[in-house]
Amino acid sequence: MATLFYEQDAPLDALKGKKVCVIGYGSQGHAHSQNLRDSGIEVAVAELEGTANYKLAQEHGFSPTSIAQAMDGATLIIITLPDEVQAKVYESDIKPHLKPGQVLGFCHGFNVHFGYIKPPEGVGVVMIAPKGPGHLVRSEYEKGGGVPCLVAVHTDGDGSAKPVALAWANGIGGARAGVIETTFKEETETDLFGEQVVLCGGLTALIKAGFETLVEAGYQPEIAYFECMHEVKLIVDLMYQGGMSYMRYSISNTAEYGDLTRGPRIITEQTKAEMKKILSEITGGQFAKEWVAEYQSGLKNFNALYDKDHGCQLEVVGRKLRKMMKWINAKEV
Repeated sequence: MATLFYEQDAPLDALKGKKVCVIGYGSQGHAHSQNLRDSGIEVAVAELEGTANYKLAQEHGFSPTSIAQAMDGATLIIITLPDEVQAKVYESDIKPHLKPGQVLGFCHGFNVHFGYIKPPEGVGVVMIAPKGPGHLVRSEYEKGGGVPCLVAVHTDGDGSAKPVALAWANGIGGARAGVIETTFKEETETDLFGEQVVLCGGLTALIKAGFETLVEAGYQPEIAYFECMHEVKLIVDLMYQGGMSYMRYSISNTAEYGDLTRGPRIITEQTKAEMKKILSEITGGQFAKEWVAEYQSGLKNFNALYDKDHGCQLEVVGRKLRKMMKWINAKEV
């Protein structure tokens, strides 16, 4: 059984009267900075001057500085930069200023687990990974709730790392919902697997294949969009509330029978075998090396694949239809 921590298990004392440095004011950075500050913790934000995130931090009442200045005297240093840039920034701007007794915090274990960042001895290394995007971490905190988090301690430093990590989780609201103990290895590998096989890669590929099958059979693209893309949210919301059982309880008997009998014909043993192959690429470090090499080579393949999907018929039709649905607050990029 998983070990769970709540507010009573994660006192803020480990950070009260102490300074927290947050490096990066993006999706997670803005949420952690504001929530910790609202919990009574001193927060120093490090962000590049002149950037949109720098200006946003100022709008939110912070005075962003250089990494070195923000780190000075900090008990906890939280890195919220994108995975692909963390190692370079760590070597040039973070590592030279780290002192024994400080705790280095991550929201995802990628760089530590795969060895792209190797903190020195005497420095605690922890992770608090909210199971939701930054805007949700912020909005749930403001409502008096929180987003569940994962906590992991990679190295304990001077022995204060875990209390500091739990105080961090409490400070952003995570301990209100529950904090599950894990490891950098488990969080990293399961997170990458979920993204690639189900949440992002698997889902988008399934939607595209379904849409294309209907259109190629002569059905209107607009109808195919509604059936294969738009209604996904309705089904996911039901599963989010009560799992597969509640979703099946809520749909028609016809839909439920089709689900139970046809679903296994789409996700077959061959599909599962490919999932296992993808998992082995993650655990063996192959994906990490591939992604780092792709970033370092200028993202040519990444951009080509993105542009291809961005301009596909499914997306073109979707952008047109979403303009008609003012209630969904469409976001186009």
